[in-house]
Amino acid sequence: MMLEALTVDIGGHALVLSAARAAFDPVRQTLFIADAHIGKDAVFRARGIPVPEGSTGETLARLDMLISIHRPATIVFLGDLLHARESHALTTLGALAEWRERHAGLRLILVEGNHDRHAGGPPDALALEMVEAPYRFGPWALCHYPQRVTGAYALAGHEHPVYRVATRLDSARLPCFRFGADAGVLPAFGGFTGGFEVNESARGERIFVVAGDRVMAVRT
Repeated sequence: MMLEALTVDIGGHALVLSAARAAFDPVRQTLFIADAHIGKDAVFRARGIPVPEGSTGETLARLDMLISIHRPATIVFLGDLLHARESHALTTLGALAEWRERHAGLRLILVEGNHDRHAGGPPDALALEMVEAPYRFGPWALCHYPQRVTGAYALAGHEHPVYRVATRLDSARLPCFRFGADAGVLPAFGGFTGGFEVNESARGERIFVVAGDRVMAVRT
């Protein structure tokens, strides 16, 4: 599957928006991933909700694809890497450990999110650097909760933004990137997540939707 990417100017800096629902800084060779929610399917099953397995594998496979395309030196997770304590199930941790072994040379940074606090610390085998928001990284202030940071462009997650597009006959809610003058929000990376519709709250912002394997500007 060929995934489209779109390079945009955000606060005077290039950012590559991927249809895999991630952003890449080509100058700093860094991938930004928001809200992976790894292990959410295991959490639901542990709580008696019969959902199918596979979301963790699908999420990690998309990470593999992004790494092969962009060859990053660093991945920054903008919070909510793990979904809850039940994400520490052996099958989930085993999949994470195998993924980390394949990418042992990558620097991994986690900006702590609300689900990370509930889930407990990530496994030591991931060799993650834990940081607090706002984490200054080049021109960016990296956060979990959307916010403004003086002297930097803030990139965040948490919101799981989606944008409703409609015709006279039908409509669809699509994951989206939203960018204001000094702060932006990335779509949720995890495949098993809901979404918050931003058509009204993002008025005046630039919106880029993910439609299958394409990234498209719907409001610039």
